[in-house]
Amino acid sequence: MRGVHVVMAVRNVSAGLAAQEAIAAKIPGARMDVLELDLSSMASVRRFASEFESLNLPLNILINNAGVMTRYCKLSCDGLELHFATNHIGHFLLTNLLLENMKNSCRDSGVEGRIVNLTSSGHFMTYPEGICFDKIHDPSGQSMQSLNDFIAYGQSKLANILHCNELSRILKEEGMNTSANAVHPGVITTNLFRDRTIVSVLLNSIGKIICRSVEQGAATTCYVAMHPQIKGLSGKYFANCNIGSPSSQASDPELAKKLWQFSLQTVSS
Repeated sequence: MRGVHVVMAVRNVSAGLAAQEAIAAKIPGARMDVLELDLSSMASVRRFASEFESLNLPLNILINNAGVMTRYCKLSCDGLELHFATNHIGHFLLTNLLLENMKNSCRDSGVEGRIVNLTSSGHFMTYPEGICFDKIHDPSGQSMQSLNDFIAYGQSKLANILHCNELSRILKEEGMNTSANAVHPGVITTNLFRDRTIVSVLLNSIGKIICRSVEQGAATTCYVAMHPQIKGLSGKYFANCNIGSPSSQASDPELAKKLWQFSLQTVSS
């Protein structure tokens, strides 16, 4: 609706094309592309980045929106705990691969680049040390399986905020006109809980009363991505279209640096 050329990075291409068709029907002249991307696979992330670059488009806004919540601790095809692989590592690698394009776009246009990471208030529920690095490659030994599924999700959402914080610090040091902020969209009636039958049933039955719609949930994301009031703000945590207060772990600069180095090593191995 704002005239932005949107590149939809989707795991299910047929669903993406259906969404593209529905948007085009409501907004004639909308400019969209649909490209395949599975953020749980680093190979898929690299393919997507290559395909995006072949479009020769500038990149002004990057919204890292994907999220999974599985019922059991699983490994990705790269041998990483699946929540961490999809919700953090995939976004970390994608951002790094597209960052030079965004920097060039900022220089050429003079318009601030904006990177938005979707996180969750679930980041408060994680391991005592914040990020349990030794569990990333071997989550199978965890006890209290059902509880740790939620903790693994919370860990990945904490990583989203720490990623933004460290990226923001680096961009500021480089003098780049590019921001990086984290957004908690609220509890939304999506298929995030599809692997959790009881939770899914509850949300489907009372979700319309206690949860936000997709449009309501997207409001803060769009606000942080587009609104002039956000210009110059970076390394912040937003909720309900306002700056919020994340956990103390999410505000730990040393943990953010440690996660950055761990992530660099992971995507380089």
